[in-house]
Amino acid sequence: GFALMLEAQSRSHDLHYYHPDSLAMEDGAVSALVHPLEVRDIAGDHFTLGEGRRERLEGFDVVLMRQDPPFDLHYITATHFLERIHPKTLVVNDPFHVRNAPEKILVTTFPQLMPATLVTRDFAAIRAFRKEKGDIVMKPLYGHGGAGVFRIRKDDENFGSFLDTFAALTREPWVIQQYLPAVRDGDKRILLVDGAFAGAVNRVPAPDDLRSNMVRGGAAETTEISAREREICETIGPTLRERGIILAGIDVIGGTLTEINVTAPTRIRAIRRLGGPDIAARVWDVIEAKRRG
Repeated sequence: GFALMLEAQSRSHDLHYYHPDSLAMEDGAVSALVHPLEVRDIAGDHFTLGEGRRERLEGFDVVLMRQDPPFDLHYITATHFLERIHPKTLVVNDPFHVRNAPEKILVTTFPQLMPATLVTRDFAAIRAFRKEKGDIVMKPLYGHGGAGVFRIRKDDENFGSFLDTFAALTREPWVIQQYLPAVRDGDKRILLVDGAFAGAVNRVPAPDDLRSNMVRGGAAETTEISAREREICETIGPTLRERGIILAGIDVIGGTLTEINVTAPTRIRAIRRLGGPDIAARVWDVIEAKRRG
């Protein structure tokens, strides 16, 4: 998000900030408490916020929906509000399709690109899947940032207790996938802009952790994409473009697609820092072209 703000400001666009908690809909009109914003790439002095005032969002050209998960009813309500102003005000990404394409569900549109995957909270189905596949990974369907991701080995005697504990903590289903040993070599984050490959970074998990998320101690390293990974991008690209997903981040392990992130995909600055392309500039090229169109 910060990279996108810096790029917008460099193009002389006026920036404003609002918090989703301030969204309101009165007689069908959507407004928010909006603050003028200036940003700087200076450690410890990143921004200046002006005085806030309530404004109708339909008066703005573009709204970047960079609301962090969890993907809960608060999040879903924000997509309903923003859907009222789109596309007259361009919302990036399209709020209708963000709401209807959670990362771990949209990806199941492409089972031929994925590891063996089950989505359920039915114990019998999970046990049968584990018996057939051996080592599995379980994660909450609407989880984020690597929270609640577990590897369950085929001989793990804690499996039953784990299911009971998980079931007591959440009412949502789980995603159960066949464990991919290639994760030790990294979980590649590939960014697509308007459905086309834009850049990639490899995230290598810490030695004592399954998860490669940066917030979980993963390390970023420069990478190229393989022919298989380019094929994945070309396969899913048209679907992303049709749904108004201008910026998406996909996760690929060993040439296998595991997630399509459309809520607030990150790693723009990491890719640039490692010598990769300026993805923020590509995003704004697309936004400006859509506004002109």
